[in-house]
Amino acid sequence: MITRTGIFPSVTAALSSWQARSSRGSVPGMTASSPYRGFRYPAEVIQHAVWLYHCFSLSLRDVETILAARGIVVSYETIREWSLRFGRQFANELKRRRPRPGDKRHLDEVFIRIDGKQHYLWRAIDQDGQVLDILVQSRRNTRAAKRFFRKLLRGLQYVPRVIVTDKLKSYGAAKRTILPHVEHRQSKCLNNRIEVSHQPTRRRERQMQRFKSARHAQQFLSIHARIHNHFQLRRHRLSASDHRAARNIAFQVWRDVTGVAAVR
Repeated sequence: MITRTGIFPSVTAALSSWQARSSRGSVPGMTASSPYRGFRYPAEVIQHAVWLYHCFSLSLRDVETILAARGIVVSYETIREWSLRFGRQFANELKRRRPRPGDKRHLDEVFIRIDGKQHYLWRAIDQDGQVLDILVQSRRNTRAAKRFFRKLLRGLQYVPRVIVTDKLKSYGAAKRTILPHVEHRQSKCLNNRIEVSHQPTRRRERQMQRFKSARHAQQFLSIHARIHNHFQLRRHRLSASDHRAARNIAFQVWRDVTGVAAVR
């Protein structure tokens, strides 16, 4: 990890779109002091590297090259460290700030291969496509479904009006135990929305040449889902002016979360 205080003159000159400030800012809800304190690079560079890595299908070396094109020399291993350390903090703050999701839950599981073994990525979204939670497990039986239901309810702290799943019997068994009074609709056709929600994960899985372990997959996807989803604005349902306004709001929230002021 790079832990030298101050900014090299060459780095400062390279920040054409960012303005290097002595005050790095702090991420709300974390600590009273700046979480960027002691790092060689300013907050603007760190948050931009994390944003590039999680919003686009880029490898760590791709992000390294993009930053190098702007005169910012940083290794891909440093970007990996930033993604883990700051990405988790940013994702947690985005989760805390998100509006209350809709009362309908779409649940699905998709297989992912980890170290040659088949695992299952359980995912839940609301009717607006907002990712609510994910969980990587080695099974998709009733016990695994119950574990995912409990994790989902613990994170949201309220019961949905209806859940929509495919026809996997584990969902019905878990629902009867944990959510006995909630309407349950089982249909493959009704769950197309969450099938689309799996696509960014598949792209990242190919880009990363698969995940190294279940812990690695859970750690990365928990961060990636929240950051990537924050900038998915359902453009096909918005006019150009509404989309620009929604995008500006998303970036303003991101700047607030990362503790970086808007570029003037």
